[in-house]
Amino acid sequence: MPLTEKQREQIEEFRSYIEDTVAADDRYGEKQRLDREDESTLATRFAAGTHAWFEVAIRPFIPQIRVGFLTDDRWKSEECEQAIEESGDTMQEFIGMGFSDAGLDWPEPPVEHYREGGQYFYFATPLALDGLADLELDEIRDKTIRMLEGYFIAFGPAIAVEDGEE
Repeated sequence: MPLTEKQREQIEEFRSYIEDTVAADDRYGEKQRLDREDESTLATRFAAGTHAWFEVAIRPFIPQIRVGFLTDDRWKSEECEQAIEESGDTMQEFIGMGFSDAGLDWPEPPVEHYREGGQYFYFATPLALDGLADLELDEIRDKTIRMLEGYFIAFGPAIAVEDGEE
């Protein structure tokens, strides 16, 4: 079932809000929109060093927002896995601590770690929506920004070390 014009407007307003908020923070790099032609995933990526991005994706037919970190570099993915292992925490606890530092009380959020299309290695947390109208809610927008910030806090140090910024 294709998206309605109203749903497209809700999605665009949400994306613009997220992108404008992130654009005001110079810790994030250039943004790029990568949308599937069938509109099943509408993603905005923010550069995070070499071969790495933070992503906010809307999956309108589920409906869901997915926030995370991805890389197309197997070694960078393994370095992130190593950072999690060295922390002594589970993946959920590791991301949950980043969320906590970002002001979000979600101690053990679900974390999906997978490889997509043989190209990207993802660490991502889904946020279920009751419907696309939820994209208009301040609490959903705030939670999404805090999730993104939590991923930055969790993975930022590993990215900086790998890109020689320590």
